[in-house]
Amino acid sequence: MRNLVEEIKKLKEEKKAVILAHSYQNIEVDRVADFVGDSLYLSRRAKDTDAEIIVFAGVYFMAQTAKIISPEKKVLLPNLNAGCLMADMINHEQMVKFKSQYPGIPVVCYINSTAEVKAECDICCTSSNALEIVKSLNTNRVLFVPDANLGKWVESKLSGVEVITYDGNCPVHNNITISDVKEARNKYPDAKILIHPECKPEVSMLGDYTGSTSGIFDYVKKHKDKKYVIVTEKGVVERLRRDYPDREFILIKNDMLCESMKLTTLEEIKYSLEHEINEITLDEEVRLKSASCIERMLKVSE
Repeated sequence: MRNLVEEIKKLKEEKKAVILAHSYQNIEVDRVADFVGDSLYLSRRAKDTDAEIIVFAGVYFMAQTAKIISPEKKVLLPNLNAGCLMADMINHEQMVKFKSQYPGIPVVCYINSTAEVKAECDICCTSSNALEIVKSLNTNRVLFVPDANLGKWVESKLSGVEVITYDGNCPVHNNITISDVKEARNKYPDAKILIHPECKPEVSMLGDYTGSTSGIFDYVKKHKDKKYVIVTEKGVVERLRRDYPDREFILIKNDMLCESMKLTTLEEIKYSLEHEINEITLDEEVRLKSASCIERMLKVSE
């Protein structure tokens, strides 16, 4: 593996490339990544980088997002089969139909969606800034697509704001139940329970902390507790164990695994960069409309 890592690093330098990796990726990808984090963090890095090529170790909508806000750069997705089940739950036609049922109400689009869906929305958000984004609209009703769980969690945090949600979810997080959290609380009474808001809102409210992947990392960094139950994808636990070997991190269920996020390998990263294949392309009209949605988010979250 060492030779493969060195070959990728050499290719990055030769081709003026940058590798962005999501925190749910296989942990060995971190060895070649320039930046590792959640969707908001990686969106900012994609916008700010002066690299000529972006290799996105993530899933399709993330690579699309990088292309939307950095159209002059070549964006590569090492494995084109790396999709997102949540993003697949709403297409352009379904988005238009949903919006037409509530005319005049602003639409917030979770970043886990395609460019075609983003193009129909007013502003984008991530799990890191969803609450901030909805607040910024200064309205008592918003539409939220496609994650119903995140939308309703936001609603629970805001007084007098109705969040009308599309019926989408992340199957990995949606499978966690109140019983799962209560069982973990009983089994590990001295542990802090950290929950991602893509879980059902009734689950999210049971955590000692509820927030995005970056929020969970920040919580651990700022606190001195020795034991944590992590209620999100397995990749977060793997990185926490690596970074804090003196603490205990328990994955709430062994099946907290996003299979699409695990598709990307170091071999595929090397091949994609070496041959500059699997490039992301977008219709320019769609790109411009979706860029407006993302740029508004970035401006609010500066």
